[in-house]
Amino acid sequence: MSVTEVTVHVNREAANTLAPAATALETSESFTLLLDGHETPAHVHCRLEGDLGRIASLDGSNYYIEPGTVTPVPIAVDTGGIDRPVDGHLEVVTGYGSESVSIDVTVLPGPPNVDVDESLAKPARSEPDPTTLERGLDRVPGAIGFEPATLGVLALGVVAIGIAALTTATIGGPVATAGMAIVLVGTVVALFLLVR
Repeated sequence: MSVTEVTVHVNREAANTLAPAATALETSESFTLLLDGHETPAHVHCRLEGDLGRIASLDGSNYYIEPGTVTPVPIAVDTGGIDRPVDGHLEVVTGYGSESVSIDVTVLPGPPNVDVDESLAKPARSEPDPTTLERGLDRVPGAIGFEPATLGVLALGVVAIGIAALTTATIGGPVATAGMAIVLVGTVVALFLLVR
């Protein structure tokens, strides 16, 4: 956020003199009046005039300015309730009212407020939502007690045993029967190792 400032030189040329660095300020946020002390100390009074006093406020109104010092005067501005520019004046007075300067201030409406709820703090999903088939497959292991890898080996084992059974029935003979037995034992051993 940028800091908006306006400077008024106090007693730069002679006692009880004020010299603003700018005579107008346009802002949409709070700003700071810098009272820059020069030759002699001074008492300075600050006030907000016009509609500016409706949306802005000063921490204090009276300041003692030492020579060679800069005294910041924060001016809080609330743009939340405005929808068009608000004009007013920042008046700086010294010498018990004998010297004063007025700085024209225009406050512009700020950016619109954005409501932020708790869902913004949650990280966005980096993966797409699972499909119906994936959700169904995720539920199956919990229902029957096996992991997906175990179910995959079981499914391949059933397919291998089915192919071995068809081969044995078609070809026949002791070699085909031995091949079927090897496939059956291999499937059982693989399942045993995964379940264990």
